[in-house]
Formats: sequence, structure tokens, C-alpha cells
Amino acid sequence: MPMELSPLRRPLGLTKARIGSVEAHRGTLDGRPVVALVTGMGTDRAGRHVADLLDAAVIDRVAVVGIAGSLEAGSVIGTLVRPEVVVDAATGVHHVPEQLGSEAPSGMLWTSDELVTDPEAADHLRSLAVVGLDMETAAVARECEQRGVPWSVYRCISDRVTDGIVDDEFVRLSRADGTPDVRAVASHVARHPGRVPELVRMARAATLAAGNAAASAVREVSAAPPPRH
Repeated sequence: MPMELSPLRRPLGLTKARIGSVEAHRGTLDGRPVVALVTGMGTDRAGRHVADLLDAAVIDRVAVVGIAGSLEAGSVIGTLVRPEVVVDAATGVHHVPEQLGSEAPSGMLWTSDELVTDPEAADHLRSLAVVGLDMETAAVARECEQRGVPWSVYRCISDRVTDGIVDDEFVRLSRADGTPDVRAVASHVARHPGRVPELVRMARAATLAAGNAAASAVREVSAAPPPRH
């Protein structure tokens, strides 16, 4: 989403650019060229946008940066998820990231277009060692792996299933491109004025998580050796 791109603008010096058919942003990290892309929400949009970018430009590595949900009531907002594997819920396909940094990855990141709100479903995923929930990473991984491009993932916890805040109606407050739907938000607030504090807390948590994810990605990619061609 655009809010997940925001904390990368300054450290990467991002400016808008068109790469083939893709609207993206160009910048640099320690003198190395960087391209940043907002994929939009969901596996279909993420897969299509990343495929278009990879077909239009030579990319040495892809880093998925953003927010994730947690199944654990005790999860600390802003904590970095370092999955050992990313699972596409629709196909069951497992994708293994090439993580950077010295900390060993563990657990699964579960990618699905469907929200996990049912307690029994959450319990089942917990039993599989799922440590985070998102809606795009597996689709990005698929496109990278098909083209032999290494990829890693930096997602930080922004919400918890046990809090009961994120539901289907909440997701509809954003458009498919990840921008807020102002009319939907206004309608939601008019019907549920008591949820305003929850929405404010959610926005702050998402901002914290997105910032932490961006900082982690910049730090670890910067420390990684440049690619050899």
C-alpha cells in the first residue's frame, strides 16, 4: 500500500518513474539503483504488477516490505517477522525466501486473499507454526522464482487476529490499490462511531509496523554484498 512505501521515500530518495508499463519509483541505496513498487492489495494485483516490473527491468533482488497480521494475542506491534517459508493458502505451494541478515528465520508467513477471523481457523494456522498473515508475498515469490530472481521479505506486525478489529468490512475501507476509500470510511464511521478510537489505534500501529519493516529492509539490504554479474 502507499503507506507502506512512505517510510522508504526519504532513505532511498525515491522519485516517480515509469518502467515499461509500470508506475514505480526510482532511488538509490549506497549508490546502488533501487526500484520501489506499490503492488496494491491481494495476490492477483501483486503478482501482475511484480511480473510486469521483472519483465521490464533487470532486477537483482526483490524485497517485500510492509505489514502483517499476527495470530498471537501477545505479539508486540512492530515486531519483524522473519519467516522460513511463505505459503500460498490458495494453492498450498511453499516458497522459500533468501533472507538477509544474521538472525535465523523461523515459522511460516501465510498469504491469502481471505481474512482469518474465525478462532478455529486461527488455531489451525497456529498449529502449523504460522507467524504472520499477509495478502501478497506468495504471489511476489512465485513471480520471482519463475524468473530466477532472489527475494526476501520484511513484514512487521501491525494487528492481531485476537483483537477482533480487522474484518471484511474493515478491509473494504481501502481501495484495491491500497489507498483509503474516503466515502467508505465516512460511511463506516457514521454507522459505527464507537470504532473511531480503534481506527486511530490501527492507523498508528500500521504506521509503526511499516516504518520498522522499511528500516529493517534498508539496513539488511545495505549490508548485503552487491550482486556479481
